[in-house]
Amino acid sequence: MQRARRDGWRSRAVYKLEQIEQKERLLKPDMVCVDLGAAPGSWSQYVSEKLKGKVRIIAVDIVPIDSLPSVEFIQGDFTDDETLAALRAGIGDASVDLVMSDMAPNITGNRAVDQPRSMYLAELALDYCGQVLGPGGNFVCKLFQGEGTDAYISAARNMFERVKVIKPKASRPGSREVYLVARNYQL
Repeated sequence: MQRARRDGWRSRAVYKLEQIEQKERLLKPDMVCVDLGAAPGSWSQYVSEKLKGKVRIIAVDIVPIDSLPSVEFIQGDFTDDETLAALRAGIGDASVDLVMSDMAPNITGNRAVDQPRSMYLAELALDYCGQVLGPGGNFVCKLFQGEGTDAYISAARNMFERVKVIKPKASRPGSREVYLVARNYQL
């Protein structure tokens, strides 16, 4: 966190996205991006800075974030219909180019509880891609390796041309955290 603050970022999660971007080159000027589980906003901050503000980002989280250039923020629970309606209204008629999800449930430390909760959020995010991504759109999603991950990756492969699982160096070595990177959404 100290390095992130020193570098001007809101959290160290930015380094995970930066490493994914260096490998995958997902960001393009004038894109429409949705950031699920955005707080404290480092992913949105990174995308906005990387694209020099030539981007439209709609970010959502239960926790408020300080305003950022090019970011429209919706405070609410992504699992809530009201929040989804606000998100739909925020996007309008635009088709989305990139959905990013760094969502995670509040961790209890009990894997039997945490894994299903985490998979539920990831499944909602994948479902959401089917509603908003335009043809050729991309998706980045945090996963915790465990029960349900293989089926989830399979489901993503049915929707996208290319699917990879990446463990950025910025993730803690002992962590089960990985990121699914799905490219070229097929309607």
